[in-house]
Amino acid sequence: MRDKACASALVNRTKDQIQVMVVAESHHQRVAFCDTVRSCGFTLVDCVSRAQLKGKLEPYKAAIDIWLIDSDYDDNVAAAITASKSSAVLVGFIQAPYLNEAQHYAKWQRQLKRKLSKMLGLPTLLDSPAYIGNPDSWRYVVFLGASMGGPTAIKAFLDNISPTLPICILLAQHFNQAMIGKLPRILNRHNKWRCQVITTSQRLQTGQCLIAPIDRQIVCDSTGRVILSEHAWDGGYKPAIGQLLKNTSDVYGTDLVSIIFSGMGNDGTQYVDSIQDNHSQLWAQDPSLSTCPSQPQAIIDSGHCQFIGSPEVLAQKLTDYIGEMMATAPSA
Repeated sequence: MRDKACASALVNRTKDQIQVMVVAESHHQRVAFCDTVRSCGFTLVDCVSRAQLKGKLEPYKAAIDIWLIDSDYDDNVAAAITASKSSAVLVGFIQAPYLNEAQHYAKWQRQLKRKLSKMLGLPTLLDSPAYIGNPDSWRYVVFLGASMGGPTAIKAFLDNISPTLPICILLAQHFNQAMIGKLPRILNRHNKWRCQVITTSQRLQTGQCLIAPIDRQIVCDSTGRVILSEHAWDGGYKPAIGQLLKNTSDVYGTDLVSIIFSGMGNDGTQYVDSIQDNHSQLWAQDPSLSTCPSQPQAIIDSGHCQFIGSPEVLAQKLTDYIGEMMATAPSA
């Protein structure tokens, strides 16, 4: 269903200005919707179950243009849609094939794109690439930690890194809970990285920048899973950069590059000895070029920092480093 006048107004917007909200009960279905929304070039506001939506009505009072609902359409869902002043709502979908069923999955995705294309009058949606290949085709993990002044530095870094590199990015940014939902749009602009706040357990993928949530812990495992916990972060820093640095270093070892950008305090220095033992790379933004220098300076003062530079220089260093690693890896 839709308001024709509102939906037709979306035609005049660029695709990244169209905000989409997903509500689905199945984790598998949520992953498929997220992948399709990003493939269309839209901005994914959030992807939640009906129960998760219930406690999040306040943040969604900002305009959401399209709701994709694969769940019971109850009073709570209806109230959220009304509050968001949406232009269009699509309800009820067939089950998406699994991502490793490439042909069937591409067909399912194209059917959804066809619905959106017809509804919005955007025939070019059908030209956007469907899912191709193995979502786990990453080889290296890049962990980014930042606080005050971080979004600007991270944005400059992403603008200078190709999303086709065999890397996936995990970002821990100290941020306000009410503002974290806006961070993907800030980071996505003018580059092709797919940035999203983690709202459900999922797998790392190339070309993707996953943003750690503020309110709940995440844990990575060696298969590339990012598992969303029910527990809050320990200590005063949320998300806890040091906690994630240790987890990712213990799991990925020499396949991990960690970079600490602008920020206050010394979060990230708690476990640098174990990071050194795991032979993970640890780099930092040049404090003199940071909005807030104390966080990268603490990493440098630890004696374990292996490279220092501006966001742009760090991006070039990472590109060169990954190229060198791939050239010498026995099974690259």
